[in-house]
Amino acid sequence: MTTLSQASCEACRIGAPTVEDAEASELLQQIPDWSLIDVDGIKQLQRQYKFKNFVKAMAFANQLADIAEAEGHHPGILVEWGKATVTWWSHSIKGLHRNDFVMAAKTDSLFGK
Repeated sequence: MTTLSQASCEACRIGAPTVEDAEASELLQQIPDWSLIDVDGIKQLQRQYKFKNFVKAMAFANQLADIAEAEGHHPGILVEWGKATVTWWSHSIKGLHRNDFVMAAKTDSLFGK
């Protein structure tokens, strides 16, 4: 089985199915530092990464932006002094798609470099 961080995003269109709760629980085991949150009824994945300063947090956000652009899937990123909060969800289906878990794993891999 391919790990989430090695997978690629698939095209996600309006009407694509969201990840069911059982599958989400299973996928979360592969990205244990992420939290499942609800924002205005939309399930999302969120994790905060800590850095030594603002410049390192911003560099991480910029590298993540490059990965997101290459995959055609874009997160919410909040950069503050010493931290970056990343949120993944699929806007087109107003919820979680497998792509979000793939990108969360890729984000973890970037942080681990």
